[in-house]
Amino acid sequence: MSYQKIVKHLHELADPTIAEHSQRFFKTAKGEYGYGDKFLGIRVPIIRKLVKQNEDVSLEVVERLLKSKHHEIRLFALLLLVSYFSKSSRSRDEIYDLYLSHTQYINNWDLVDSSAHYIVGLYLKDKDRGVLYELCKSTSLWERRIAIMSTFYFIKHNQFEDTLRISQILLADEEDLIHKAVGWMLREIGNRDIAKEMSFLNEYYKVMPRTMLRYAIEKFEETERQKYLKGNV
Repeated sequence: MSYQKIVKHLHELADPTIAEHSQRFFKTAKGEYGYGDKFLGIRVPIIRKLVKQNEDVSLEVVERLLKSKHHEIRLFALLLLVSYFSKSSRSRDEIYDLYLSHTQYINNWDLVDSSAHYIVGLYLKDKDRGVLYELCKSTSLWERRIAIMSTFYFIKHNQFEDTLRISQILLADEEDLIHKAVGWMLREIGNRDIAKEMSFLNEYYKVMPRTMLRYAIEKFEETERQKYLKGNV
């Protein structure tokens, strides 16, 4: 399907009521992390269904879609890339390069979380991971979130070192969305190896942002949670 037909179809699915809610939910007001983002008002399951129906779209068209001012069109483009990457139906090198050269358009937490570990994490499974350490020091909130969220792929394969190293680097990050992402990934490590997570927490919990710590210990028993929250470990 052509770029014009895809965009026309997506606009036909727009719902102003959903769009208004999304504008608030994704913090698009001045001074908020999603400032300036535009929404059509399309539910994610509908977008995922459309992705399955349009897997013959060229990467040139996907790139144009990824540059859209509308959030849902960018999500549609990213989910197409995830699908292509998982099936190796396109060049993985090309998709990876396209992804990392367009991070300015991967500019909200849902866009990052639905794509980073499926593309960047998977691509780097048997490669040098230095790019993640560059990204985690970026001035871009979204590139830093891509760095930590990409490691979710490694966590799922019981590889924790990069997540722990990047988490350490991000301890002083000022953004709440980074605190949440790091805490989440630490919790995911704990789901697989609680000793690894607790070793990291025992060393750093006193200097962690509170949100990061709360996310990391969310699944702990209440008595254990309180020890960390009260500094009694």
